Order: sequence, then structure tokens, then C-alpha cells
Amino acid sequence: MRILVTGGTGYIGSHTCVQLIEKGWQPVIIDSLVNSKISVLDRIHQITGTRPAFIEGDVRDAGLLQKVLTEHAIEAVIHFAGLKAVGESVSMPLKYYDNNVHGSLVLMKAMKQCHVKTLVFSSSATVYGDSSEPPWSEHVPTSPTNPYGQSKLMVDQIMADASISDTAWSMTSLRYFNPVGAHPSGLIGEDPQGIPNNLMPFLAQVAVGRREALQVFGNDYPTPDGTGVRDYIHVTDLASGHIAALSYAHGRSGHHVFNLGSGQGISVLQMQRAFSKACGRDLPFVLSPRRAGDVAAYWADPQRAQSTLNWQAKKSIDDMCQDTWRWQSQNPSGYP
Repeated sequence: MRILVTGGTGYIGSHTCVQLIEKGWQPVIIDSLVNSKISVLDRIHQITGTRPAFIEGDVRDAGLLQKVLTEHAIEAVIHFAGLKAVGESVSMPLKYYDNNVHGSLVLMKAMKQCHVKTLVFSSSATVYGDSSEPPWSEHVPTSPTNPYGQSKLMVDQIMADASISDTAWSMTSLRYFNPVGAHPSGLIGEDPQGIPNNLMPFLAQVAVGRREALQVFGNDYPTPDGTGVRDYIHVTDLASGHIAALSYAHGRSGHHVFNLGSGQGISVLQMQRAFSKACGRDLPFVLSPRRAGDVAAYWADPQRAQSTLNWQAKKSIDDMCQDTWRWQSQNPSGYP
């Protein structure tokens, strides 16, 4: 199967492309390289022996999308291309709605014109907001608390409406929890631009000496050690979730929604201790007040993905930390 992967040189996209190739499918990547590096293609080639077709471009370019979909005889699309920094979305909401919502609309219109009717979308657990106690199933009411989450929910809703209007559509929203880790080869991993927004890449940069100490926001939450609890999922487990979702959904009409998470909560300090173990030294941290909008604890109810897709997360917290450390120690400054 020939699959267009938007944002395919990004963190999750690159790991998914590796698994698509290993399955014998042909990913075709389109990426603007705004938040990723072209050298990722060399790393994918090193891992798989195959260099995927690559087109530099933006998902808001309708003409380019139609050209790629037609010339490469694309049969399905996995849509990763989007902006994802929550704080930035609050200060720059128009940028997020234009890129994430408008970009997805342009993509779906191009797919419709080219008769490509299978779409797997990179959504987010952020759509659930903080309206319910964990674990969060797909039935939890959606109530995003920032423009990033709103943009993901808007695209989910557009997909649901489109699949009702045209039963040829197969639309799948995969709601991620907290992707971490790296490919076990250490060749590809997370390479955030600027100061990391997420816990694991920040810990990795502390471990490699790029940051002085981890800042822990809040130690007075109603959790076992007072720090925030999250559901972390290894990026290779997440990539396999896309393979499972695409295998299930291709040719099956409707809008399908699945949580991709481990179903277990891990606290900030648990992760700090596990990463200290992985890198062989105690990583310093400083306690700071809670951040506005942070939730005390959440984790996934992944039962639907387990029963319907025959998928579940397999990697442990030690796997997550060891693979991240291998990536960061081999690539202390990220991709060249």
C-alpha cells in the first residue's frame, strides 16, 4: 500500500515510516521541515535500507497535495503535520487554527478530489480537557482548555461530519497521551526546537548537559508523591498503533476513535528516578509552583484499541528512558 505521511520527518511520523517500510508498505513523506530535519531521511534509510520518497511542502498547498496524491497513486493518508506546543497555541491561536484546522481541511478536500478515502489523523488526549477523573475512555466528554486541543477536536469533528455525509470515507482519530522514547537503534528520536515543552526531552537534555536541572511544576497535587501523573507511551508502541489502525480502518467506512496510551499513570518524580537510573547519575531537579491549567493526573483507558485493533502498549518505563538516553547520548545536539 502506498501511504502519504504528512509530517513524516517529525518525531512520531519518522518512527511510523520505519514501521510502514518494515511492513512492506511504501510511505511517501510530505513535510515543510519547520519543526524537523531533512537528515531524518538518512536515518530512516540506515534503519530500514529504504529511503522513502520525500516532498518538501505544506499541507495547505492544495495543488501540491493533489499532485502528490495522483503521481504517487496514494491509497491512504496518515496525517501528522501540525503544530503542537500548548503554550504557543495560547499566545498564537490564529497560527494554530490556520495550520492545524485549515491544513487538515485542505488535505481532506484534496483527498476527496483524488478519490483517496482513508485518513488516519494524529489527534490528542488534550481534547478531553480536565472534565473527568481518570482513566479516560473515548466516551469521556471533550472539553479542551487551549487552542491546540480545540484545533485537534475541530478536526475530529470535521472528520466525523464528513464520514456521515459520504460513506466511502474511512476516518480514524488516534488520541495520543504522552509519546516518549526513541527507536532502539538510537538513530531517530525526539529533537525539539528551543526549550522542550515536555518532560522526557527536558530530562534527556539535563542528562546530556544541555540544561542545568529539571523544573518540576507542583509537588502538592493529590497524587502519591505530589507531582503530576501522566500516561506515557513509547513512540514505537505509538507507531505500531498507527499500523494497526490503518490495517483495521482501510476500506471500513465511518469515523473511528481510539485512545493510544499505556493505561498506567507515571509521576514526574518516578520518571526522573527512572531516567537517572538509565543514564547512571542522579538528575537534579528544582520544585516550582504549579502551572495554570495543569491537571493533577490522567491516563488512558485503552480497552477499545486492545479489543478492536488487537493493539496494546508493550514498552516499560525503563524501555522509555533507556531508549531516550541512547538517542540523546548518541545525538547530544539532536539531528545534524
